[in-house]
Amino acid sequence: MNILLTGASGFLGSQINDECKKNHVVKTIGRQKTNDIICDLATDIPTLENIHAVIHAAGKAHVYPKTEAEIKEFFDVNVEGTKHLLQSLENNPVSKFIFVSSVSVYGLGKGELIDEQTPLNGNAPYAVSKIQAEELIANWCTKRNIDFLIVRLPLIVGPNPLGNLGKMIDAIQHGKYVRIAKGNARKSMVLASDVAQLFNQWLGDEKCISGIYNLTDHFHPTFYELEEALKLKFNKKWIPTIPTFVATLLGKFGDRFSFFPVNSQTIQKITGTFTFSDAKAQQELHWKPTNALDFYK
Repeated sequence: MNILLTGASGFLGSQINDECKKNHVVKTIGRQKTNDIICDLATDIPTLENIHAVIHAAGKAHVYPKTEAEIKEFFDVNVEGTKHLLQSLENNPVSKFIFVSSVSVYGLGKGELIDEQTPLNGNAPYAVSKIQAEELIANWCTKRNIDFLIVRLPLIVGPNPLGNLGKMIDAIQHGKYVRIAKGNARKSMVLASDVAQLFNQWLGDEKCISGIYNLTDHFHPTFYELEEALKLKFNKKWIPTIPTFVATLLGKFGDRFSFFPVNSQTIQKITGTFTFSDAKAQQELHWKPTNALDFYK
């Protein structure tokens, strides 16, 4: 198949690109000159032909918007970019469509084994833009009888990760990380390479199932387990520990002063259990992931 891939230069997109090239011809599209098709989907509608399937992995993330312009950019990239991509396919009907979404669509900060039936209450710009993009794709594909796969991902593990995991690794490497209490909170994670392999498998399956799925490694490690794995990976002898009340005070300090590396939201994410169920993916997609912590062994 000829696969069109957006976001190929990104953290997850690069692994999707490498994996899918094993079985398909991958054409990349994006703003960078390294892409096969150079186009800014946020503003332009490309001319496409001879495309059999699409993997839409591009998107704006990992930024807390502070201005109206920054908020607008989430919708320009994640929503308008999706609209333009779908419009470009009107004269080149595809048979399959994959979209990379996020568990942020649920709008929750804590909870255990949250499944796909949970209401989409995300109200942050990133979450709302992902919800709108999901709706656009699901409706467009359903009307045209096109198979679609929408995956909602938690913390993604792999080489040079972005977001909070990247910040955590950098802090541990430079001796600037502290553990909060016993680190008992559990977090869902997933390996980027496992996601890429699932995409490759789904694209090659003649009887694939359409739907929306959470993907995790279904081990849900504690923060302590993750911290210890990273400590060993980077040959650090110890990680200092602070009590929860001190972390709470530091978070409030960060709320007032933007230069501080953590705020109350960060502290809440670290101290609260937040896991997602991938039971649906296991049953319907035969999803068999690897323990994400094995990546650091």
